Amino acid sequence: MAEIPLYFVDLQDDLDDYGFEDYGPDCDSMRVTTFLDIPGHDNLPPLARLEKYAFSDNVFNRQIIARGLLDIFRDFGNDEEDFLTVMAIVVRLSEDAEPTVRTELMEQIPPIAIFLQENRSNSLAVLSEYLIPIVVRYLTDPNNQVRKSSQEVLLILLEQDLIFQHDIENKVCPILLALSGPDSDNEYKAEAVNIICKLASVLSKSTVERLLLPRFCELCGDGKLFLVRKVCATNFGDVCHAVGQEATEKFLIPKFFELCSDNVWGMRKACAECFMAVSYNTSPEVRRSKLSPLFIRLVSDPCRWVRQAAFQSLGPFISTFANPSRAGLYIREDGTLSIRPLAQGAKSDSTCGSPGAGSCGDTPSARSPKPVQIEPALPGDASSFPCVRSSCHGPTENSMEAPASAGTELAGLSPEAGDINNLPINSHPGPGSRACAGSPEDRFSNFLYWRTPLPDISKDLELLLSEAGLQEEACGRPETMHNSCVARSEIQKVLDSLQEHLMSDPDVRAQVQVLSAALRAVQLDSVNEPEHKPTEGVSEAPMSARSPACDSQPALSAASPPSELSVAGVPQSTNPGEPCEGTSDRPETQRRQDPIPLEENKSKLQDIIPQPLLDEYVSMTDPARAQTVDTDIAKHCAYSLPGVALTLGRQNWHCLKDTYETLASDMQWKVRRTLAFSIHELAVILGDQLTAADLVPIFNGFLKDLDEVRIGVLKHLYDFLKLLHEDKRREYLYQLQEFVVTDNSRNWRFRYELAEQLILILELYSPSDVYDYLMHIALKLCADRVSEVRWVSFKLVVAILQKLYSSSESTLGLKFINELVVRFRHCPKWVGRQAFAVICQAVVSAECVPVDQFVEHLLPSLLSLASDPVPNVRVLLAKALRQTLLEKAYFRNAGHPHLEVVEETVLALQSDQDQDVSFFATQEPKRQNLIDTTTLEKQN
Repeated sequence: MAEIPLYFVDLQDDLDDYGFEDYGPDCDSMRVTTFLDIPGHDNLPPLARLEKYAFSDNVFNRQIIARGLLDIFRDFGNDEEDFLTVMAIVVRLSEDAEPTVRTELMEQIPPIAIFLQENRSNSLAVLSEYLIPIVVRYLTDPNNQVRKSSQEVLLILLEQDLIFQHDIENKVCPILLALSGPDSDNEYKAEAVNIICKLASVLSKSTVERLLLPRFCELCGDGKLFLVRKVCATNFGDVCHAVGQEATEKFLIPKFFELCSDNVWGMRKACAECFMAVSYNTSPEVRRSKLSPLFIRLVSDPCRWVRQAAFQSLGPFISTFANPSRAGLYIREDGTLSIRPLAQGAKSDSTCGSPGAGSCGDTPSARSPKPVQIEPALPGDASSFPCVRSSCHGPTENSMEAPASAGTELAGLSPEAGDINNLPINSHPGPGSRACAGSPEDRFSNFLYWRTPLPDISKDLELLLSEAGLQEEACGRPETMHNSCVARSEIQKVLDSLQEHLMSDPDVRAQVQVLSAALRAVQLDSVNEPEHKPTEGVSEAPMSARSPACDSQPALSAASPPSELSVAGVPQSTNPGEPCEGTSDRPETQRRQDPIPLEENKSKLQDIIPQPLLDEYVSMTDPARAQTVDTDIAKHCAYSLPGVALTLGRQNWHCLKDTYETLASDMQWKVRRTLAFSIHELAVILGDQLTAADLVPIFNGFLKDLDEVRIGVLKHLYDFLKLLHEDKRREYLYQLQEFVVTDNSRNWRFRYELAEQLILILELYSPSDVYDYLMHIALKLCADRVSEVRWVSFKLVVAILQKLYSSSESTLGLKFINELVVRFRHCPKWVGRQAFAVICQAVVSAECVPVDQFVEHLLPSLLSLASDPVPNVRVLLAKALRQTLLEKAYFRNAGHPHLEVVEETVLALQSDQDQDVSFFATQEPKRQNLIDTTTLEKQN
């Protein structure tokens, strides 16, 4: 018996005497300091009794006092002397040797701090003097539980702004810096760096940068304990957000590179997971030049888990390149996507003429007062209007633009160009096209949307360069002249295919320069051969001897350097009677109309984001990725696709079109479901033209998919249909009936969602369409087996009646009323007759039907339900008459012809044999806040 600890020596006796036998440490349902108010056998006042138990040798006594500190402050907080005495007790308890007591005390500090803030004017001073030192001291407590509690309390106090800035800098930060020092214990160091990272999000920018940032950078390179580096990598994005862009690029980006190259794969994985947050706090130049190559390394990491995390973050990382001035879209404060307003003087860093930003008339830069230049239209263009380009190019964002000739001006702005603000802003030109100033009816053309795909010349270039090298070795042989001609003709063939895009695409210009160098190398080889003198005159051919492709490019001749002038010309055949292979005398317009082979290799060039990032993103649909990276990689691709599309803008939709179609036909229904839930947002991004062309067929496929996919389309059916043209929207009227049928009849939430969407869809269609198509769906839903579906369908019926009568279609409204009477009033099932009573009540409450028509066509059928044999029907009738109908001023007026009939029916219901019927017929209705349909749902 001597080994049994007596935990309840003093306090438990008092609790037992006054009926607290069941009280224990886990009992929180009562005020834990009630014993202080009950006079005990010690005859001590409450405050003296508090001191007695607070300094008791019994651990449980001290634990109870620590747990009840908030109640103690409420009892003794009014008197200043008592308050100071309680504070002294708190300080003494903080020095208790028992960890459980210290833990209980620490858990009570946040509510005590809030109480003091609400009831004392000097609450911050009290906290600074008494409680903050306790919290800081517990950060170094030897007990792990006490330390964890103190860390949580510290963060809570910081979030509630209950600590002076002076205390943060002089009390909190010094102890954290000491714990995270090189000589500190590893366990303390890991905990300290975790607090430092969390403190960064609640402290001011200057405080973090001055006190915590140097230590954080030092801990990122800690070579002893990888756990410290792991914490730094996990919270790297939060620290970047706390210190801002300048400090991030100066101090944190170098450390981030080190962490991304760490030998431990968990470190690299953590870096991949926070990559978007880091990128968000950097400038576009750093994001493109430094972070993009770094991310490509993570995507190609040898560890599968790192690659998996990198691919999951790829879409979010691409979204950080979004620029509303280039995409033409922005996010409102309420979270909705909208077209960017093109205001006068709006600044834009959009680079016109590049694929993806070439549609100057569709981007905000078209509204900019920047000087513009006019280029002559190329032969064969769909529009004969002069095309306008911006003369000032921002910083180049594509590495291929560097070799391109910059700063050359093609022509001055002519007076006939007009104001740039008159450019069409609703057109959606495709990649590489230039927005042309024309009349409003010419805003859309196929040429502005699509261009001839650029051929992939990388492999051809390698082949041609190798042929040029072989020709150099074979110099002096008789067939050298023929091989040289073949090489020149092959290069010229590729150059001809690029001529039409030369002025609108900097990438094409860079490719032309490379091919020009190859062509000149072949020509020089031919010149060096004495027996091949006819070839020497090729580069010196007069302008009249050049091909029509050169004549059709006056701007090229004026603006291009001499090295490019030789490219525009077509080498003449060495044999006057036989043209060299690959050359053609056809005009440029005829060659442009020729189909390009290998359509699947069409160009996906753009300059919004680095091309390798887009290539990696597009490759996420590759089935091989699912085996080598992640089985859900296609789902992650589908999830982030709207964000990527928003970043690229509708002018670069061609880069994602094939990817979207591949995902829409994916075998996993989770991938298709993800697309179905976001197709309405993608439709806003693409606009009505691209939506009708590319999204509507996929939308139609989703309508016939599994219910798990169809629900995604259904939840945003109104949002998608309102973006379509009226004629296209009417095609879905008949297909809406297919939503009533589901794979599983028990899936009632599907029909519930359909009813809610139909209420919104009513405004998109004419009254005749509503009556011919949507009315029949509403009647089916009103007869559904599930009560929740029926109740929301009653709202749909009211909305249809309101639509018909507000549109002066009283004839259709009367037909609908007659249909309701036939289907529900005379329904053989009591559920249908009950539904009729509820519909009539909702109609009266919403006042969607004129009173005279209600009295004439609905009221007689409603009153006839008083003789219904089912009490549930009469209960709803009593509610409708007593709580809604008689509350209308029209029926309360004396002398109303139908008032007497209604009152007689109510009296009959009051004497009904069923108690529920008589109760609701007798119950006085509320004069204010009359019952609506939602309240009726709760009462049924």
